[in-house]
Amino acid sequence: MKHITIIAPDGQTNLGTVACIAGAYEIFTRANEFHKENGGKELFKIEIAGITQNTDLASGLFSVKTHAHISEIDKTNLIIIPSLGSYEKAQKGNVGIVDWIVRQYKNGAEIATMCSGAFMLASAGLLDGKNCSTHWNYANKFRTLFPNVNLQADELITDENGIYTNGGAYSFLNLTLYLVEKYYDRQTAIFCSKVFQIEMDRQSQSPFIIFKGQKQHGDEMVQEAQAYIESQLTTKISMESLSSKFSVGRRNFDRRFIKATGNTPIEYVQRVKVESAKKSFETTRKTINEVMYEVGYSDLKAFREIFRRFTGISPLAYRNKYNKEAIV
Repeated sequence: MKHITIIAPDGQTNLGTVACIAGAYEIFTRANEFHKENGGKELFKIEIAGITQNTDLASGLFSVKTHAHISEIDKTNLIIIPSLGSYEKAQKGNVGIVDWIVRQYKNGAEIATMCSGAFMLASAGLLDGKNCSTHWNYANKFRTLFPNVNLQADELITDENGIYTNGGAYSFLNLTLYLVEKYYDRQTAIFCSKVFQIEMDRQSQSPFIIFKGQKQHGDEMVQEAQAYIESQLTTKISMESLSSKFSVGRRNFDRRFIKATGNTPIEYVQRVKVESAKKSFETTRKTINEVMYEVGYSDLKAFREIFRRFTGISPLAYRNKYNKEAIV
């Protein structure tokens, strides 16, 4: 029988941590039962492990009784790291757990992180040079702390070299379903999807992203450029005129902008316009064309392509999904 270890972190937890631990444990337990009911056998021993027998979570609001101390688990096949609270303290508060995870990975274990759990794994250096996802709201902070990781903030799930990561909040359910299919089979995953009412095969968190722009970078010129872009929604901005406005050569301007924000200036302009369009679709009864002109586009095809690139769906689908009045 193989082994799954669900980590109960010591401190730095929130209600999301509780949900991740309980949800993963319940779904994998039900997958085991279904597999056994259909002529198979229990594939995994599922244990919650930490560095204390009773681990307080979410500032003591909840407590989980662990099955084992991590030192008692010599070998495991899959480690699940739940979301964290104060992710910047993830390494300091869980040094023993992080060291154990590194040893297990080197010994052949696979690792799955949920939401901000990616910060713990990144702090161990195991994500350097690899693709990774996390909650879109933490993307700027993650890039700043771990520049050697290839953050894919739009992706719901990444799967690389035995390491799985996923996007934010309750999308951990989609990752758990993905792992059930990988470790059991499609039939078991479909069953769990139906029992727990989790949508199958979600691949992107793009429709949920609220673009705020990375502002905590200290480059005053770039901050001024960002403010200017955000004030010129209806205007078609030339990148050459934008760089000359700040007396910087185009190449140097692009380099500084990318370093500070993680986006090219053109991408930043597009994201700002798409975010404004999203808000209009959510809160007004304006037509697609009206919103398109409002954010500075005159070509419907181009607007649709750019909108879909950053949200994963068409403008019409977005409006119908998030504006109740628009479909009445």
